[in-house]
Amino acid sequence: MSETAFQPNETTVPLMPCASVEDTLAFYEALGFEVTYKQSKPYVYLALRLSGFQLHFGPAPKGLDPAQEGSGACLVMVDAVAPYHAAFVAAMRRVHGKVLSSGLPRITRYRPGASRFTLMDPSGNSIIFIQRDEPAEVEYGGSKKLTGLARALDNARILREFKNDDLQAFRALKSAVRKHGAEAPVVERGIALCHLIDLATVLGESTDPWAADLRALELTPDDRQRIESELGHLPGLREWLT
Repeated sequence: MSETAFQPNETTVPLMPCASVEDTLAFYEALGFEVTYKQSKPYVYLALRLSGFQLHFGPAPKGLDPAQEGSGACLVMVDAVAPYHAAFVAAMRRVHGKVLSSGLPRITRYRPGASRFTLMDPSGNSIIFIQRDEPAEVEYGGSKKLTGLARALDNARILREFKNDDLQAFRALKSAVRKHGAEAPVVERGIALCHLIDLATVLGESTDPWAADLRALELTPDDRQRIESELGHLPGLREWLT
């Protein structure tokens, strides 16, 4: 068929596996999604809508383990990601009394100026919100222009914001602080330790070693201001720095 026969008004709708109808509906409805179709028998089929996009869900394949977080995925391209993240976080606090930041379901953290974040639903599906003008030159694995602890921090940012891998970011930063911390500028050590405290909190690990190291740093007012300007989105930051 000739390409000229096509009309440039197509709509694509993702179809992802649903491990639990009740859990899926509870999660998405709490975030403000509207259920436009619901069927449990003879097979599962759900259709949900928010703003101008839809998510559809069908039967989960036999043996699907949502904990593996490889069930399905959808990219949602938007003009600005911050309003979506703010709305979802507010909804979680309203319904659950807290932000769901670990386990399933959850929402990844959002750093001001970031170009994406991810929702992980109860079935292990990833709904990734991406800003349309996201830089094409994003490096997955850390900037080659950086070295030492600075490069490890950049790599951890990529792991958290683009690959949604908090555990690997935690491991990489722990190794980098041990290897490069001594010769790194004190403000970089402070930033790395704050990230480790936050990651340990998210992962359910002890924060004591990193909190003790952070308290031992001799930070100037300028150092504290730089850390706060870069990591002000982390809950508990001011408490860690006092």
